[in-house]
Amino acid sequence: MRQHPAEVGDSPRNERLAYRSPVAGKGTPATALLAGRGVAHQVHTYTHGDGQAYGPEAAELLGLDPERVFKTLVAEVDGTLTVGVVPVSATLDLKALAAAVGGKRGRMADVAAAERATGYVAGGISPLGQRKRLATVVDASAQRWETVFCSGGRRGLEIELAPADLVHLCGATVAPIAS
Repeated sequence: MRQHPAEVGDSPRNERLAYRSPVAGKGTPATALLAGRGVAHQVHTYTHGDGQAYGPEAAELLGLDPERVFKTLVAEVDGTLTVGVVPVSATLDLKALAAAVGGKRGRMADVAAAERATGYVAGGISPLGQRKRLATVVDASAQRWETVFCSGGRRGLEIELAPADLVHLCGATVAPIAS
């Protein structure tokens, strides 16, 4: 396992990020996966308020462009759970998601089924470190950014990492799935 680097510029892929451990006792399967693989990332936390949508709230409280903060949505494509990762400022195009994985029809998954399959609670579902590996598609817009933000596996926890690392660790396909 990679230890804390002495400087932030330690990563050859991304000069701004270095492995940063989450607060002790607050780790998640997502942060454990990143740490275990030695992937450059940074953990950001915020206090979640009642009744707000998680993604836009994260972007606002962290002072980020909403197109750079990605939400993880679980859908069913032809009866199979599939993950779509899109900017919080957009909606998931279910038809595009289905096409990206070679399917015909998509619909949003039941929340309980999504939570069971991923091991995370709604509002904190991370594309990383899921209990069951699901087919995943990351919206092509992620490639515009040097780093992107996604849920760290808990409400109020965001992970910043290079889009290529996100795609690689999820075994994801990249396609235009946001509308």
